Amino acid sequence: MTTTDPATASRSKSQRAYDWLHERIAAREYAPGYRLVLATIAAELDMSVVPVREAIRRLEAQGLVTFERNVGAHVAMIDDSQYRHSMATLGVLEGAATALAAPHLTADDLRRARAVNDRLVATLDDFDPHAFTALNQEFHAVLFAPCPNPRLLDLVTAEWARLRQLRDSTFTFVPGRAQESVREHEELVRLLEAGAPLADVERAAREHRSATLTAYLAHEHPGAHA
Repeated sequence: MTTTDPATASRSKSQRAYDWLHERIAAREYAPGYRLVLATIAAELDMSVVPVREAIRRLEAQGLVTFERNVGAHVAMIDDSQYRHSMATLGVLEGAATALAAPHLTADDLRRARAVNDRLVATLDDFDPHAFTALNQEFHAVLFAPCPNPRLLDLVTAEWARLRQLRDSTFTFVPGRAQESVREHEELVRLLEAGAPLADVERAAREHRSATLTAYLAHEHPGAHA
């Protein structure tokens, strides 16, 4: 009767976990920024967390995964420069679309925006960056949807889609940014309710997006500037 050496069995499981994770990262099923929860992966593969941790360390050494204390492991950004350019571009486009939409926003639109922001605030205590990102997009969509320039709206939508391909959620990297974000949302809605000059609305919307990029750069690349 043959027995399997425990060390060999552990290496075999680690290899299986590595192959499983690598395949999903390569296929972008696990997009950049996707959080890798060891216990969840281990349960999916019916093994302990030890070989999964070993697999993630291999992926980290290859630059496919990044690990941060108190945050955990997540799929690495594939091309950081593309993300920076897309965020900067979206800031310009979204700012312009929000300003052009401002005269067409109704009281109901602004109530909807406030309601979504209230939901964002409610998520802060039990923070889920992916749920926050989805609500964040919904908030901004309410404000720029009435923009009368369909081409500009197409560009904003296309840039949102591009960002989703580049990262899972910026708030995965900088969860502390979420609290500042909802406060900036409140200020943006206040400007719209007050009928502020369109230039002020555009600047507030653009700077809101820029602040998220700046927070990301400060976290991932200390000393860099957006």
